[in-house]
Amino acid sequence: MFGYEMVLPMNTGAEGVETALKLARKWGYEKKKIPKNEAIIVSCCGCFHGRTLAVISMSCDNEATRGFGPLVPGHIKVDFGDAVALEKIFKEHGDRIAGFLFEPIQGEAGVIIPPKGYLKAVRDLCSKYNVLMIADEIQSGLARSGKMLACDWEGVRPDVVILGKALGGGVIPVSAVLADKDVMLCIRPGEHGSTFGGNPLASAVAIASLDVIQEEKLAESRDEVKEGSKVLHDVLELDLPNMQKAKPKDSPTTATICDRCGRNLYDPSDRAL
Repeated sequence: MFGYEMVLPMNTGAEGVETALKLARKWGYEKKKIPKNEAIIVSCCGCFHGRTLAVISMSCDNEATRGFGPLVPGHIKVDFGDAVALEKIFKEHGDRIAGFLFEPIQGEAGVIIPPKGYLKAVRDLCSKYNVLMIADEIQSGLARSGKMLACDWEGVRPDVVILGKALGGGVIPVSAVLADKDVMLCIRPGEHGSTFGGNPLASAVAIASLDVIQEEKLAESRDEVKEGSKVLHDVLELDLPNMQKAKPKDSPTTATICDRCGRNLYDPSDRAL
């Protein structure tokens, strides 16, 4: 379905990202010959990859990192959608960069779509500087963007793909890391694992979920998406006081509901949750 030689099943999205980070570092030391303990992962400001320690260490969000230091070293941050800035970092640190981790479409930041050609530029730069292109498709993948993977919009093939969320069909936690053998086999049996990763129930649910996506041609259901966009557009035109329109660079199918002070109206703390 995705064209990769191997899959490593895990439980949660964050666990999948952590797996990809370990995989990239191991590949960097074994294949790229990065000096011991000097591997770097480049990530984008605004991208959300989870809440584990290594993952929040890549975040530009002070709310995500406050009170959890010291953070994990070995990360460089770059602005999302800026291929020029990315190449500058690759030029300066390329011999020590193992991977570039990103969301093809930013989710937590507000469903932000990168400039046209950005994904293609990222693929070219990663190939040029021998850096693993790691696509976190946990939110954007599995037909959510109108393609099976969001990276498919520009016809690029990442070296590593992380899947989750919809993979479990809303029933059970399951995630997966996809890669070819030359990358995946850098981690040997016993070097990484998870107690319930790849358990029979989660695996069966994941397979069933993928079957539904294929059989019902969910990635091709653009008429329904267009209809939903039209409804949201009509609602936004009402200029409701508590609804904030999406910024021009964001998805036209998103909006933020907030009060006049800018606070999100749905605050679980109001309900003691």
